[in-house]
Amino acid sequence: MTPAVNPVPGPSVATLAVAVVLLVTVAGYALFAGADLGGGTWDLLAGGDERGARPREEIDASVTPVWEGNHVWIIFGLVVFWTGFPSAFSAVMVALFVPLALSLLGIVLRGIGFAFRHEAQRPATTRLYGALFAASSLLTPFFLGTAVGGVATGAVPADPAGNLLGAWTSPTALVTGLLFVATCAYVAGVYLVADCERRGHDDLARYFRRRSLAAGLVTGLLAAINLVLLARSAPYLWAGLTGPALPAVAVSVLGGIAALALLLTRRPMLLRGAAALAVVGVVAGWGVAQYPWVLPGAVTLSQSAAPEPAQLALLVALGLALVLVFPAFVWLYWLQQHGMLQESSPPSVPAGARGREDVAERTPPPAMPVRAAADRHRGLEAVVLLVVAGSVLRDAVRQLTSGRRRRR
Repeated sequence: MTPAVNPVPGPSVATLAVAVVLLVTVAGYALFAGADLGGGTWDLLAGGDERGARPREEIDASVTPVWEGNHVWIIFGLVVFWTGFPSAFSAVMVALFVPLALSLLGIVLRGIGFAFRHEAQRPATTRLYGALFAASSLLTPFFLGTAVGGVATGAVPADPAGNLLGAWTSPTALVTGLLFVATCAYVAGVYLVADCERRGHDDLARYFRRRSLAAGLVTGLLAAINLVLLARSAPYLWAGLTGPALPAVAVSVLGGIAALALLLTRRPMLLRGAAALAVVGVVAGWGVAQYPWVLPGAVTLSQSAAPEPAQLALLVALGLALVLVFPAFVWLYWLQQHGMLQESSPPSVPAGARGREDVAERTPPPAMPVRAAADRHRGLEAVVLLVVAGSVLRDAVRQLTSGRRRRR
């Protein structure tokens, strides 16, 4: 669908500011939560228990301190989208309910798998939770990508009657989903290379370096295929990417090439920066190319914007969040990068007490009622989360079925 010339006045300064904040939030989620999701991809491909033990330990060391905090990005983005552009938010949530619900299901199952595989006592249970964590790490970015592809191609109308299967199952949307998975794996691999070099794990740095190079090449190939598809399925967006957004696209390409080259060096900070630049360039290019549309061909920024007082109140709230939350995130990432969030090593044992200490280490601790109660509590949490995930999946199936009935 090729949008016509925008017949309404351009967006206000407040509306543009909210739109920029929304794009920044999308970029933040792609950089930080995307790296966590990509870590699940490498966890899935690490191999069996013995072969994949060390790579999984490295992935856990990088992901564990920050993975829960990184969910703030998507919550923040949804609040900004909902409050700043309510009509577009409503259209997206109705038309793309199924892929968005499946991505939410992936987030829930991923949290269950990641948290409980460290508490499981039996190897089979540990593998089950590990597989749940890894599989859901593919599920979430793929379906988020298909939803973005549906929006970018102009397949979401202003007032959809229900889930639109064709909006998120077109070739462009599906390739966009695969591109999201590959990008997350690439960013995660680059970050893991930098973390391994910082910790002095040269063998693991080589391990993740080879995989990052492969992921980067796959990402580039999928991006090229997606551009070819966009030229046919979204000519308006294609014209923007090759016109006003071309500088951002060039920055993304140069950042990706620089990151691939820096993978062969030992400069972790430059490597992280180049990879981040490639991702930010893609998000910025998408925003510039799609301007002034929120839903291409259907709803513009001005048409979807909340009333001016609501926009200003939202900007004030965002300013407070910047002052109160952003420093905490910077502090969290700084501590994680300097290895100050991991457990400290146990104190040294005097030579005379070494024998008694060894015996104590080999003697299993007695079962404690407190630990049993904690295990029951965690089991109850798992049941509740699974019930919630099942409800989401059931609603997704109902929406899909009702959408098909309406089309008939």
